[in-house]
Amino acid sequence: MNGKNRTSIMRDMTEGAPAGHIWRYALPLMLGNWFQLAYNAVDSIIAGRFIGRDALAAEGIAGPVMNLVILGITGVCLGAGVLMSEFFGAKDTQRLRRELATTVLFGLGFSVLLAAAGVLAAPWILRALAVPDEIFAITGIYMRITFLGAPFTCFYNALAAGFKSVGDAKTPLRFLMFSSILNAVLDLIFIGGFGFGIVCSAVTTVVAEGVSAALAGYWLVRRTPELCPRREEWRIDGALLNRTLHYGGVTALQQAVQPIGKVLIQGQVNALGVNVIAAFNAVTRIDDFAFTPEQSIAQAITTYLAQNRGAGRRERITRGFAVGLGMEFCYWLVIGTVVGLFRTPLAALFVTGESAAEVVGLASQYLGAMALFYILPAFTNGFQGYYRGMGRMTMTLLGTFTQTALRVIFTCLLAPRYGIYGIAYACAIGWSVMLLIEIPAYFLTRRRDLARMEGTACR
Repeated sequence: MNGKNRTSIMRDMTEGAPAGHIWRYALPLMLGNWFQLAYNAVDSIIAGRFIGRDALAAEGIAGPVMNLVILGITGVCLGAGVLMSEFFGAKDTQRLRRELATTVLFGLGFSVLLAAAGVLAAPWILRALAVPDEIFAITGIYMRITFLGAPFTCFYNALAAGFKSVGDAKTPLRFLMFSSILNAVLDLIFIGGFGFGIVCSAVTTVVAEGVSAALAGYWLVRRTPELCPRREEWRIDGALLNRTLHYGGVTALQQAVQPIGKVLIQGQVNALGVNVIAAFNAVTRIDDFAFTPEQSIAQAITTYLAQNRGAGRRERITRGFAVGLGMEFCYWLVIGTVVGLFRTPLAALFVTGESAAEVVGLASQYLGAMALFYILPAFTNGFQGYYRGMGRMTMTLLGTFTQTALRVIFTCLLAPRYGIYGIAYACAIGWSVMLLIEIPAYFLTRRRDLARMEGTACR
């Protein structure tokens, strides 16, 4: 295979129409995230139906802990991806490869230590979570095994960040889909067919993670030689590591803020009764599917801006960001209309039984309000994409922390009085204040950010 074919998957976003670049980059991300959401639901169904209630509960308890680990890893990799996009836009392939090598080596070392700490600390974590005695043992086993997959997760995410930084969002999607399907097939064979238990569920998860990491490594070496570090470049560059940790550390902290907020909000929801809990569980899943394209467009904005920032293309940054916000608005028109018109049948997909009518009614109330409010996270995600792409990670953390804190506070204030409506209003308040911070900051600092590019563009 000649060099041209091997590098055709790379997308230089410093030339050509911004809309085409952003859309073609965002679409595979949307599909991948939707696929992952669907797989997670299937995985829970397999565990619940073939192993039983205890296994489902064990996975539910271990899930948030592992999500924090995964979000921390992906946060660091997202920060590294911004740097790699900047170097790619500047046509500085040497620093691009050195940044990838630094991220992979540091990430692997840190994730091995993290996995070892997780295995050793599992009993203390479970006691802190007040896990019931009857499922304490199986939850500990499941958590320990899944912690062992952290190095595979880190390796895959580091390489995925590298592929995405050069405009290739399709390759990580292929590996994600393959490993998820493999995991489901192995679960069906060994759990559904042979009757193995939760240990097998954890092992198949780690195996799937290992396969995705191996495929990413193969693709790096065989299909993207310009991105693959040379033998002498496989070392940790101290200067690049400092920038990576600055970008990635803030992003990892930002990634951790939202799940912590969700736990606090869930505590308030639990006080409103079983019907509200069931309704909130249903609408949360719908929210996840609705938010995914907004986040994918934002990530496309980040990569587009970072590449053009590296190339010093100031005029393309302003135009590309405007195009990205326009896409966010158009998406809201679609999702707001769909959810507003079909909120009742959508809610009914998740609920059966005697109290289904009341639960569906509550969920429909929430979704009716959110159909309008979805425009707010569309724009907050767009501005988050801008700030990440411009390297202003502290601003993204400030926005996310403010939004999450206000959402928790106003849920506590409004939910006891207004029920599930109060939760929707709390979301709207958090997003609105986040925009009140982000929009003025954009106009106040835009010229300075663009002017600063003259001295920092990676040429």
